[in-house]
Amino acid sequence: MDRILSLDGTPIAYRRQGEGAPVVLVGGALSTSATEGPLAELLAPRFTVVTYDRRGRGGSGAGPGGPYAAAREIEDLAAVVGVVDGPVAVFGMSSGGALALEAQAAGVPMEVLAVFEPPYTPGKEGLRYKARCTAELRERLASGDRGGAVELFLARTGVAPETVARMRRAPLWSGLEGLAHTLEYDDALLGDGAPPLERFGAVTARTLIVSGGFSADPVRETALALAEAIPGARHRTLSGQTRELAPQVLAPVLAAFFARLVPQA
Repeated sequence: MDRILSLDGTPIAYRRQGEGAPVVLVGGALSTSATEGPLAELLAPRFTVVTYDRRGRGGSGAGPGGPYAAAREIEDLAAVVGVVDGPVAVFGMSSGGALALEAQAAGVPMEVLAVFEPPYTPGKEGLRYKARCTAELRERLASGDRGGAVELFLARTGVAPETVARMRRAPLWSGLEGLAHTLEYDDALLGDGAPPLERFGAVTARTLIVSGGFSADPVRETALALAEAIPGARHRTLSGQTRELAPQVLAPVLAAFFARLVPQA
């Protein structure tokens, strides 16, 4: 992987593959550039695909210390966008979608932007739920219970307890625990859980909000609210999909959207 320095000097590791107009993929919670690998491979025949390790993950640095600030991750994404030439398309998965929206609203240049189910939790019940999860996540991480923090995240995203038990016995678990500290970053990125619709009104990229046809009603309602708040944004439902999104279903949707809006090299 190559590396570029973010504005505060933190090294950010990224990988580039394929040929064509540039597409940057932004991963969600507990993901690294490797997590985005299957989607990147499907897009690479038509695009130059850039994947990167978000701050504190994989080959990227954790930064100079201190409390997490979304502004630093926005600077990281800006640095990654800056390594490619010409109009850039960006796709953000889950909390990576929230980061991509925040970055574009803050002025990071993107010609087109697609996001899948930024995990906001609007409404009184949603905000109370988010506050409880935030408090419990901080408590588990403060006590060194990294496995418990991962379990909390998985439960919050709908993973069944028996599936979590199997995952605990699998080789991948140690890798998830190694990323557990970054769950607090993603949690902070979402604020109190309410989507910042007014702030996202500043998004100027042509935007596609994607949700799964089998996702819960509040998730799809949030996607629709985002599409309404962002000028000119479109909403697309992928039939039969949930948060466990199949790359082979998503890739042709992104390819069609990006190819229509970004001139091919």
